[in-house]
Amino acid sequence: MFKIKLILGFLVFAFMATNAGPIDELINSAGDKDAYPDADYITIFDSTMVDVAESGLSYTNTHQLFKILTPKGALDKAVIKYGYDPLSAFSEIKKVKIYRKDGSIEVVTNDQEMDYPAPARMIYWGAREKMIEVGRLEPGDAVEVFLFRKGFTYALLLDNGDDDKYIPPMRGHFYDIVEFWSSQPLLEKVYQTAIPEDKLVQYEFYNGEVRSSAVLKDDKMLYTFTKTDIMPIKREPNMVAYSDIAPKLLISTSPDWKAKSLWFYGVNEDYGSFESTPEIDKKVTEILQDAETEMDSISLLTHWVADEIRYSGISMGEGEGYTLHKGEMNFEDRCGVCKDKAGMLITMLRAAGFESYPAMTMAGSRIDYIPADQFNHCVTLVKKRDGEYKLLDPTWVPFIRELWSSAEQQQNYLPGIPGGSDLKITPLSDPENHYFKMKGESEILPDGSLEGWLELEAEGQSDAAIRRYFVRNHKSEWDKDLIREFLNISPKAIVSNIEYDNPYDYLSGPIKIKFHYKIPGYALVGDEEIIFDPLIASGIFKGAMSHLHINTKLEGRQYAFRDRCSRLVELNEKIKLPEGYKSLQESRNVNTGNEISSFDGHIDTEGNHIRIHERISLGKRIYDPGDFENFKNAVEAQKDFASQKFILVKSK
Repeated sequence: MFKIKLILGFLVFAFMATNAGPIDELINSAGDKDAYPDADYITIFDSTMVDVAESGLSYTNTHQLFKILTPKGALDKAVIKYGYDPLSAFSEIKKVKIYRKDGSIEVVTNDQEMDYPAPARMIYWGAREKMIEVGRLEPGDAVEVFLFRKGFTYALLLDNGDDDKYIPPMRGHFYDIVEFWSSQPLLEKVYQTAIPEDKLVQYEFYNGEVRSSAVLKDDKMLYTFTKTDIMPIKREPNMVAYSDIAPKLLISTSPDWKAKSLWFYGVNEDYGSFESTPEIDKKVTEILQDAETEMDSISLLTHWVADEIRYSGISMGEGEGYTLHKGEMNFEDRCGVCKDKAGMLITMLRAAGFESYPAMTMAGSRIDYIPADQFNHCVTLVKKRDGEYKLLDPTWVPFIRELWSSAEQQQNYLPGIPGGSDLKITPLSDPENHYFKMKGESEILPDGSLEGWLELEAEGQSDAAIRRYFVRNHKSEWDKDLIREFLNISPKAIVSNIEYDNPYDYLSGPIKIKFHYKIPGYALVGDEEIIFDPLIASGIFKGAMSHLHINTKLEGRQYAFRDRCSRLVELNEKIKLPEGYKSLQESRNVNTGNEISSFDGHIDTEGNHIRIHERISLGKRIYDPGDFENFKNAVEAQKDFASQKFILVKSK
């Protein structure tokens, strides 16, 4: 790999901005497409300097230099763009310099900066983007960017004007999460922060090594972190988030997670986020009129909030950021994001006499132990009569039988409770909680037609996968979408009858659907033989079995990987053979795996019937690389059964 050695230190990089000579030298020696054949551009350096005030307010200068290698890279850098939230940060592209490969230099000044609303979907909080148009670039050109930022990345409760609104919510504390990975080659990254010397600083570098130093300068400690030759990480199918496996720095002045927990509890109680109103009290009484047990009440309130508070975030003024909007507002608007749904449920649980609090979590990736705010989601805790806290998530369980989505198992969270709490992790959910079962009886007719019945039943996240056929479609489309599963097997399929209960009555029990069908010409019929695939084992309704979509052809894995959820799949089919035919299929038994991932399958012939049984158990949502071999064997065994051809021959 072509390498260069860069002069370290932010002050040196700032000097380079006024001296074209050193910049030219860096650009020329950085390498080209031959050195980086898979790259569209390279980042020659990316340097960030953060100056932290006593209040926690941070002033950030970023200096970057990019070299264009391909036309696509030229297009990628034709517009320099940085996002920010005006409620919590000020951002400015101070200047952009373009170094043409012919030696000329162009400067795009701040007066050409544009400020636009950021693209948004479902959350409309006023996020914006600063942009400067660079224009046409050619391979060999380079772009130097100077960016200034003041503030942080989460909105505040109050706006007192001036710089106060940019001070972090946990006043006096500073944290940062610094990515030392890149989608294109990055030759050197330097992160430097100056923090008042009286502040306790914790930091840790994850998933790699970095050069670091801490030097006292005036009344601040200057922390510097440098990493060179950062190459893109090759993505593996279904791998965990980059932040779980790629190099990153976490730095924080918060003493521990318990302190953050106490702060989160206090800021919401002080604001009165969960105060009820007569209208809310009345609705709670109405919802609970048929409740008989403690869990009845918790379930009814959770599902009311999940189903009746639409997920749609708009800027609502006071109560943004870590402070949850008041229940009165949420109840009136009937919409909001995760924290609004969580807050509405807390308000209603308290109105019903329960002890309930919010919790912060990170959907999609791990939270590491340095108390930097690695959160993107808010959920609810309720304290049961036996003293046990139970997690509830009204955001992720609309029209799902669960109260806490098991698509969030093995996920860290931080409760905001009296007395504070350490960081916690959600437990594994037993595969039995998410079973998907199909059984049926069918008959192969002499003309090759297949007719019979099929019944499916699903629970937990598997129930949710099947229930989506109903709750995400117009009623007129329900049967059509279910029949389409048979048409995917054969366009000649005829479904004569479908039986199911009200799919919106998901509290009464797991979903069950029964089909009666006939598929003309399903089997291949010859003079002396019939060849066919068993229907249930063939992959019908495989949308409810996401493990079948995970690439198991890899030799191994370097990184952890994830499925939708733990699950149990059971498939049973009894097939009657046409009179005068016998099966050439010998009895078959396959058993593979361990307590985490396993498959058990049997094929037996009894008289004029073939019986097929499959059971696959997958015990995690997030798997370690070492789990892959057993996971692969179990999934491929199910796929192998699905590809099984049965040959029937005329008896002699």
